[in-house]
Amino acid sequence: MDQELEIAQAHVAAKNYEAAYNIFHKLVSQDVKAQDEDNIGVKEQAILDLGNLFKETKKAKELAELIVFTRPFLEMVSKAKAAKLVRNLVDMFLDLEAGTGEEIRLCSENIEWAKSENRTFLRQALEVRLIGLYFENQRYTDSIALGSQLLKELKKLDDKLLLVEVQLLESKTYHSLGNLSKARAALTSARTTANGIYCPPKLQASLDLQSGMLHAADDRDFKTAFSYFYEAFEGYDSIDSPRAITGLKYMLLSKVMLNQPEDINSLISGKLALKYAGKEIESMKAIAAASEKRSLAEFQRTLVEFKDQLIDDLFVRSHLDTLYDNLLEQNLSKIIEPFSKVQIDHVAKLIKLPQEDVERKLSQMILDKKLSGILDQGTGALILFDSKPVDLVYKNSLSIIHEMGKVVDNLYTKVKKLS
Repeated sequence: MDQELEIAQAHVAAKNYEAAYNIFHKLVSQDVKAQDEDNIGVKEQAILDLGNLFKETKKAKELAELIVFTRPFLEMVSKAKAAKLVRNLVDMFLDLEAGTGEEIRLCSENIEWAKSENRTFLRQALEVRLIGLYFENQRYTDSIALGSQLLKELKKLDDKLLLVEVQLLESKTYHSLGNLSKARAALTSARTTANGIYCPPKLQASLDLQSGMLHAADDRDFKTAFSYFYEAFEGYDSIDSPRAITGLKYMLLSKVMLNQPEDINSLISGKLALKYAGKEIESMKAIAAASEKRSLAEFQRTLVEFKDQLIDDLFVRSHLDTLYDNLLEQNLSKIIEPFSKVQIDHVAKLIKLPQEDVERKLSQMILDKKLSGILDQGTGALILFDSKPVDLVYKNSLSIIHEMGKVVDNLYTKVKKLS
């Protein structure tokens, strides 16, 4: 069996997948005796190699069948080895991101099997994967419920690696629900736990990505967010994860939001970024160009052209809405600057937007005190007021009184010491 395994591995290295599959399938299907430790080890390795082969060739259905097929063999190996084998195969299946719709069912089935076999550690590891699947499928209530239950168990067992994963998923779920305070608290707990253990690169990159997203969402601190996105990008890139492109995309978004679109070209011309060239990067380049030109028409054209990359990504979309509002405000301020009174329909024609949208935005700018004026509904006009110079006499007087109070207090203290 050893020789056959080596031949199959050589076929995989030579990308001769058909020949490799035939040998791996024969080894996996072959019955072995419980006392034959050498052949058990070979079969175990053959199962892992076959799983990797299915992952490499994007055969999600066959990989799912392999997970179920190997269950009788798991009785022959130790619980730790069996848990590692199942966990690895399930991770391979989930890493495929094939979107078969079977992921939750497969994970739930394996959890039930682990419960029936009384394999606690395997069950917990699979439940973490299930929480992630609930999150990806927007089943947030199920994700939080299972996460809370699992957190209690893991804290008792002190399994810190799984604990970090659950806390990170909890943070992502609360972030998606818009509860930023709970998302930040869960992420802080995850990072604190992670500091005390060795954190695999993929998990560390996920922590950095989530940190960047929360800094951008909560504090609008895109400078710090950019640093986290860069760390996440490098982490994912070091393990050739497809998530690296997400880190790079968010880095470019941070530069756009910082009003530094000119930095984008230097970022995407780097050696690391060149291998990730594609629609994700092109979409951010187009947004940066529209932002630099302050062109609303170009901005909207880009959103239509790159809908999958921009609108369907909730994080990007939320910040592009803010960017669009800022661009609209800048363009409106520039157009109405020469006027003391101007028809709203004239402003709408100049900016090439529907009159209702322009009117709504102008009223919002007046309420936010970004514009000094009123909207005359009768004549459909915007009347602008001259900005009055701010009288600083009252403010300066208060400041003088405050400083004099300090002087009197100091004199009183010195007099007390003398007496």
